[in-house]
Amino acid sequence: MAEAANLVLRFSKMHGAGNDFVVVDLRDGSAPPSPALAARLADRHTGVGCDQILTIEAPHSEGSLASYRIWNADGSSAQQCGNGARCVAAWLVRSGVATSATFNIDSPAGTHAVQDLGGGQFSVVMGVPDFEPAQVPLMGFAREREEYQLPLQGETVRFGAVSLGNPHAVIEVGLVDAAPVDRMGPLLQQHASFPDSVNVGFAQVVDSGHARLRVYERGVGETLACGSGACAAAVVLMQRGRLAHDARISLRGGELRIQWEGAGQPIVMSGPTAHVFEGEWSA
Repeated sequence: MAEAANLVLRFSKMHGAGNDFVVVDLRDGSAPPSPALAARLADRHTGVGCDQILTIEAPHSEGSLASYRIWNADGSSAQQCGNGARCVAAWLVRSGVATSATFNIDSPAGTHAVQDLGGGQFSVVMGVPDFEPAQVPLMGFAREREEYQLPLQGETVRFGAVSLGNPHAVIEVGLVDAAPVDRMGPLLQQHASFPDSVNVGFAQVVDSGHARLRVYERGVGETLACGSGACAAAVVLMQRGRLAHDARISLRGGELRIQWEGAGQPIVMSGPTAHVFEGEWSA
């Protein structure tokens, strides 16, 4: 995606449970956006505005319809995006590339099986969660723990940690509406124990089949929804016995269903997608 003068960029604006995206078709081999161009495109005042940019590209795996990459609002790249995966799937259906209800797509984190559930709803197999600290990565801990503790500005923060191809810390709170998202999120992201930063989730268990969640994402800040964050919160709480293995996760922008059978098994995430508009943006 060259940054030549008078560049006209065609895109689709989409969202999944309020987590919004600018989707760009690069299957012709065009170059992806530079960090500076991605940040300009994502700016909500002078660009199109989005949480992330999704570039749809040629598949990496035999049998996959396409691959996609993720660019955060600050121009940095990401390895995984659950809501983005569903929007890519919906884009492929809407464009006529996907002609059956089940198909595969490739992300930077691997290959994902997708099912079109109808009505704009899609399920995506998100992969097997990895709780090993070195894989998150979470430094300073030699072995996996159900709960970690770190000192943070005079207090102790307790959290679970998991990798879904991107790093997540999950803090269980009594009331998610009162959670210190804007204060604690950046502090944990900047902590030396998270060398690649971290997506920070604040989760409130409502009952065994339902939790509420807010997520402060790397390179974006708090979003209305985070698909991989919902998966992370669900599996951390499921591992603790706090949630059943088929649960609803309510975020500010909508609701996702997370299914996980336990250790060594992949997570299945289901939820909505929406096409907002097609557009052209002049760089």
